[in-house]
Amino acid sequence: MAILLVSFVGLQLLPGSLLSQEKKPKVLFLTESKGFVHAPVKRIEGELAPSEVAMRQLSLESGAFTIELSQDSVSAVTRENLERFDVVMFYTSGNLPISNDNMEYFTNVWLKHPKHGFIGIHSATDTLKNEPRYLAISGGAFNGHPWTQNTTVAINVHEPTHPTVAAFAPEIILQEEIYQYTSWVPENVRVLMSLDMSRCDVKRPYHVPVAWVRSWGEGRIFCNNMGHRPETWQKKPFLDSVLASIQWASGLTDGPTAANPELSAIQNEKAKADCLAVGITEATIAADDAEKAKKKAEQAEKKKAAASK
Repeated sequence: MAILLVSFVGLQLLPGSLLSQEKKPKVLFLTESKGFVHAPVKRIEGELAPSEVAMRQLSLESGAFTIELSQDSVSAVTRENLERFDVVMFYTSGNLPISNDNMEYFTNVWLKHPKHGFIGIHSATDTLKNEPRYLAISGGAFNGHPWTQNTTVAINVHEPTHPTVAAFAPEIILQEEIYQYTSWVPENVRVLMSLDMSRCDVKRPYHVPVAWVRSWGEGRIFCNNMGHRPETWQKKPFLDSVLASIQWASGLTDGPTAANPELSAIQNEKAKADCLAVGITEATIAADDAEKAKKKAEQAEKKKAAASK
């Protein structure tokens, strides 16, 4: 596998040379997949996955944090191992085999400690969807992605001064796979970025958050749905945001976490209006979905009939 070469010249960060080894955040990056295996976390022939290469290089070039890489949640997410880290970062999927005791310690003890943080990237929200404790910290559960990996999306940054998303401000337009969510509770999170339906190739008449933060006890949580495509891990704004989120989650920088459900309500109404302007409503989407399902069923019947001849 080719090694990704990424430049971090010009990063806005607390200089690693000015941080003692003891004060540098220690990051655990878990990329285990028990569901869909995304290209950025796929190891080939023993080589590190693209996201792992990018994170290791980000650590080395910035000098701002240390990192350990793992694809084994059984050994990584334990009381003893977690005590070695300040930030836990998930790019995972499916039902990870974390024991009940370790899940309880991770979510309700370790993460609530001051200067501890959780960072969820992309399919972190397609992980442990039936585990209430994890669902509470991830913020929502994957519920499809009308915005597939080759779809161009426009993302607005609602709070350009927040360190975790400042690198994207005031907006970002790119090809990315973006999720929509179930079990989403606007009253629990502070939304920092959302899809701008007026400029997305695919439109839906409801709010689709892309990045958010919240406090968890005295710990901090940052989630960003971006990161599906391997080349995203080579883009400076994305990597700047990852670095800034590590520093924020570990308490080295500050940014508010108070929930902003009023923003979600405004974005929801805006999405409806943007879609209505081009004739898209929940009803038209349902009709299109029904027509696609009908055609798919007809094609399946034709194949079945042809195979039986």
